[in-house]
Amino acid sequence: MTLSTHVLDTERGKPSAGVRVEVWHGGKLVGSGETDVNGRIQELADDDAGTYRIVFHPHSPFFHRVELEVELGEGHHHIPLLVSSYGCTTYRGS
Repeated sequence: MTLSTHVLDTERGKPSAGVRVEVWHGGKLVGSGETDVNGRIQELADDDAGTYRIVFHPHSPFFHRVELEVELGEGHHHIPLLVSSYGCTTYRGS
């Protein structure tokens, strides 16, 4: 299982650079990084299939942490976060 992400600031209409993202499998940190100038982390994790927690720390006056718990099977997964000052959403990307 491999994982990448993309954080977009929908309020400003641009990528969100410098967002810290962590990936946890059980109680073990298996990946982390900060989004680049394009709001991306290409290689966030490479681990076995299973249940993961993805933790985003966006630049927002309201959200200090956005945490997802997802079931990831074999293969590549791309999970973007769309964020504004007072709202966020995510989806399974391609």
